[in-house]
Amino acid sequence: MKNLILLLTILSFSAASAQAYIGQGDNKFQVGANLQDNGSGINVSYDYGIGENISVGISSTYLLGVDDALQNNENEDLDANFDNRFDVRFRFNANLGNVINIDENFDIYPGLSLGLKNFGGHLGARYFFTDGFGIYTELNTPFAKYKSETLTAAETLHNQFTVNLGAVFNL
Repeated sequence: MKNLILLLTILSFSAASAQAYIGQGDNKFQVGANLQDNGSGINVSYDYGIGENISVGISSTYLLGVDDALQNNENEDLDANFDNRFDVRFRFNANLGNVINIDENFDIYPGLSLGLKNFGGHLGARYFFTDGFGIYTELNTPFAKYKSETLTAAETLHNQFTVNLGAVFNL
């Protein structure tokens, strides 16, 4: 009986007709975990399709867990207040799922972002199991930090390589 239920579940997911990116007017909402050195938190983002392969949006991250006891090379305590824990970014994506044509449920999207802490880039991927639900992951890196001098330990939060992963929803 368990094998039959497992088989039916697999077939229902594989038979579901979902599309990762439909073009102009597409709406995606993502919520997930943000992982980086010295902290972890929650990331939410919204993307709106403005063309066949182009979307714009906004992304925000708040670090819930920061390793305050961690010390950097100068033995400086990591004392992160709200403005160090919070970041918001405007983003531009090139949705390439239909270009590389792996699966209509899969989208890969490189992009650029302009945030409170830096100008950066990201590479993301989404996979939809149904019309409304899927999973995503994003790799983010800064290209240009707004502060050119040496950053304090707290200022390195959101100014480093980060990984986001979680759930994505079609709106």
